[in-house]
Amino acid sequence: MSQTKETDHGWVNTDPGVRRRILAELPEAMTVEFAFETGAVGALHNHVHVQTTYVASGTFDFTVGDEVLRLETGQSAIIPSNVVHGCTCLEAGSLVDTFAPRRDDFL
Repeated sequence: MSQTKETDHGWVNTDPGVRRRILAELPEAMTVEFAFETGAVGALHNHVHVQTTYVASGTFDFTVGDEVLRLETGQSAIIPSNVVHGCTCLEAGSLVDTFAPRRDDFL
C-alpha cells in the first residue's frame, strides 16, 4: 500500500495573482494546488523534478519548451525534468501539480 503524508500547510502567495498550498508530500513525490486569478502568470522556470499538471478549473496557456499548449478544465500535461515552462491564466482557476521527487524548496 502506498503512503502519503497529508500536510497542514496553508496558502502561500507566489506571484501576483497566484498562490499555492501543499496537499500531500513524501520525499519521493509531492502534490500541490495552485490558484490563479485571470491574467496571472506562472513565470518561466525549470527544475529537476518531473511535473504533472491537472487543470481542476479554468483555462491556461502553458509554455513547455518551444511549445504552447492551451489546457482547459479536465486536461493535463507532463513536463519533463529541466524543461523550461510556465503558464498564463486565461480564465481564473486552479491547477493540481505533482512533482517527483518532492520540491523541498516549497517546504
